[in-house]
Amino acid sequence: MAIIVHHLEESRSQRILWLLEELALDYEVRRYARNAQTRLAPPELKAIHPLGKSPVLQHDGRVFAESGAIIEYFAEHEGGGRLSVPVGDVARFDYLYWMHFAEGSAMLPLLLKLYTGLLGDAAAPLVQMRIDPEIASHLSHADAALAGRDFFAANRFTAADIQMSFVLDAAATRGGLAAYPNLARVRALHQQRPAYQRALKKGGPYKMGA
Repeated sequence: MAIIVHHLEESRSQRILWLLEELALDYEVRRYARNAQTRLAPPELKAIHPLGKSPVLQHDGRVFAESGAIIEYFAEHEGGGRLSVPVGDVARFDYLYWMHFAEGSAMLPLLLKLYTGLLGDAAAPLVQMRIDPEIASHLSHADAALAGRDFFAANRFTAADIQMSFVLDAAATRGGLAAYPNLARVRALHQQRPAYQRALKKGGPYKMGA
């Protein structure tokens, strides 16, 4: 059975399309639009997975959810594992660190800035005292890790780079990456990859990639 990607516009599922293109896997894209007022996913996604979120994959009678889990699983099980870092390799910890840092640490303050932005001036003190410093801390850390190199782990392109890509996209839309030249440089390299470009064509417009 072909892989079916339930793809929500402007979401983490864009990096799943990129992963599948890098692995040269056959897949079908089923696109979903966000609600114009709430920006939430449509209720139809709940028919695929109880949380009603994207990305969700269907393959061989199974449903795969959570972008990090999807990326880690397919990187290890497809393409001869070339996008993963095997157990026993000294770079394995760095690989796992950045795979989990993306959602476990970096995305939370970026999401908080998005949500508090809806509150206007009422949220300004929280943004200035807590959220912006947290974003700066995380992005500075990631930027320093890329000093003198183009990849987050193993000195080669891995699934960790794909997982971190949404962090870079989200950061670029929440104030920019001008203060983080290594992140900006690597993001530009990501966007030049043929598989990345193919994924954009498959997924449709992706403003966060601008």
